[in-house]
Amino acid sequence: MRILILTQILPYPPDAGPRVKTWHVIRYLAESGHRLILASFVREEEQAHIPALESLFEQVHTVPLRRSRLRDAWDWMISQLRGRPFLVVRDYDPGMRELVHGLVGSGQIDAIHIDQVSMAQFVPWRGGDPGEPDSHEVPMRANARPLVVFDAHNAVWKILDRMKGTAPLPLRPVIALEARRMRKYEGEVVRSSDFVLAVSEVDRCSLLEAAEASTVREPGAEIALDGNVVTIPIAVDTDALQPTPRPSGSYNILTLGTLHYPPNADGIRWFLREVFPLIKRQVPGATLSIVGKNPPGDLFRMAHRYPGDVTITGFVPQLEPYLSKAAVLVVPVRVGGGMRVRILEAFAFAIPTVTTTVGLEGIDGIPGEHVLVGDEPQDFAAHVVNLLRDELAQAKLAMNGRRLAEARYDRNEVLKKLDLIYGERVHAST
Repeated sequence: MRILILTQILPYPPDAGPRVKTWHVIRYLAESGHRLILASFVREEEQAHIPALESLFEQVHTVPLRRSRLRDAWDWMISQLRGRPFLVVRDYDPGMRELVHGLVGSGQIDAIHIDQVSMAQFVPWRGGDPGEPDSHEVPMRANARPLVVFDAHNAVWKILDRMKGTAPLPLRPVIALEARRMRKYEGEVVRSSDFVLAVSEVDRCSLLEAAEASTVREPGAEIALDGNVVTIPIAVDTDALQPTPRPSGSYNILTLGTLHYPPNADGIRWFLREVFPLIKRQVPGATLSIVGKNPPGDLFRMAHRYPGDVTITGFVPQLEPYLSKAAVLVVPVRVGGGMRVRILEAFAFAIPTVTTTVGLEGIDGIPGEHVLVGDEPQDFAAHVVNLLRDELAQAKLAMNGRRLAEARYDRNEVLKKLDLIYGERVHAST
């Protein structure tokens, strides 16, 4: 089967959550014998990684992604005029649309794998783009319409809806409007796709809710979508991610995450402002390492309150030096959706972890057995302090987390569900 993969970011190297998820899906499909074609946006700094993808794809097509504050302002205005989500309008590019329509119009594509919702706008849907009444359909033979699979990394509308509660008051109406528009758009993409991949049951319900809300139908009528939305958790490679030896007596706290992603930055701000001071009062020697790309300036200002105790690294090419000196990983997520890849990877690395209820959402970890969970500053801080003081508790969480990663989230087991979608299509076409 020849599958066209549409990605909003180049899916290599797998050094951030979205790339990790996509990379394992691509590897599995390639190892299953499918022929893959990639159409991806690419940032200037990613150009050097394109050759690494050529062993998995028979064709690699890229379109430069250009962003600036001026372009964002223009796209925001367009989104308001057209009533479409800003996050979708921002990623529109006529070059990508032309590329995808040309590939699909050739009749050689058996399936289209949409990786993240903003890439759905480039698919030549039957009847036009969801939410875009004036779009046109690419001419194709009736029997040549590809299978369309929407791989939703998360329910974006639900993340936005949750962000309303933590955003500054002036921004809340803006975020609420974007959430409503995204809910409608995601619902239309779900309804238009042949299959939808959700990473958790929570996200699956949110995507079905969006589809129901965006459907115009007779009173009392129902839409049959339930069987088309399939839950496939994010996977990790437990063969590649081995337990990390850590020194005795460490008081270092580690947090990881791409920091230009608003939910990640919000969580670190909360931790620095409300949780870390409580920890320092009880464990004066505690230190914090904040590792992640594009940290916002206010984090540096907050870190200045703890000279020598808080380190902000920005992007690092290798995580091992930071994992190997950490006593505990913290994932202080207050808003978000999907699954936290950094928690799954922490389990695989055998790093004891403290997170929130939102952070653990979608992961079958048992609080107190695989991970510790606290939603209030006092509870979160108490869990971290107890781990810093108790290396036996660290070892127990680390061992249990590793076993969970091997049993429930290893790529070789999790991704077999893809065969139910693409394997069935292969047999039908032979």
